[in-house]
Amino acid sequence: MNVVDVESRKTKVKSILISQPEPPADSPYHKLGDKFNLKLDFRKFIKIESVTFKEFRKEKIDISSHTAVVFTSRNAVDNFFRVCKEAKIEMPAEMKYFCVAEQTAFYLQKYITIRKRKLFVGTKTASDLFEYFKKHAADKYFYPCSDIRKDDIPDYLKSIGAHCSEAVLYKTVSEDLTDIKNINYDVIAFFSPSGVTSLLANFPDFDQKNTRIAAFGPTTAAAVREAGLILDIEAPMPNAPSMTGELELYIKEANKK
Repeated sequence: MNVVDVESRKTKVKSILISQPEPPADSPYHKLGDKFNLKLDFRKFIKIESVTFKEFRKEKIDISSHTAVVFTSRNAVDNFFRVCKEAKIEMPAEMKYFCVAEQTAFYLQKYITIRKRKLFVGTKTASDLFEYFKKHAADKYFYPCSDIRKDDIPDYLKSIGAHCSEAVLYKTVSEDLTDIKNINYDVIAFFSPSGVTSLLANFPDFDQKNTRIAAFGPTTAAAVREAGLILDIEAPMPNAPSMTGELELYIKEANKK
């Protein structure tokens, strides 16, 4: 594989496509656009489709026989309680909830009264929960997930001898982007491997040329490289923990040339 000199590709940035829904007007993205007089476009590259209750029943999993649930996202929370409602299952007071991050745990309040429940919360990644899993290895875990998920949680639970039933309750699919006539932006920012897949599904003849690709997170960065694309901007970095912070550093340098 030829090594690409990304420094030589660092030309002026005038337009950015953010592969997410448009945020509020006071968001860091809009402030970035105003600061550098950028053309900013926002567009969801992926969407979530729920697995029907009929499809879930084919898994022959009895949720009520479990004593703990592991949540990695809001989508997992929504779809878990949707299935429970359709199955007419009420969560017992002794059910334990394990959430990867505080945001997910906070979102649980939409469905349960947290102060009356047994809740275990990580700070950011699945590995934050491993110590909790070890202390509660006797529980029977239910893991509602997407069709695209990492193996870390079920693999760890298996390694400590804990029972774990996992079920795909929602799927990540590509949005139809064919109405975008011109995909030749100076920068396209991705936040998940699925976003990269969506780009190539919608534009199979996509020629990167001097479009700089920005990726948030190591799995997204890996997906960019695996797709044969050049990764120019990678976030987060120690000096820029957000995508907007990393974009600003890049634009400052690129636009002064």
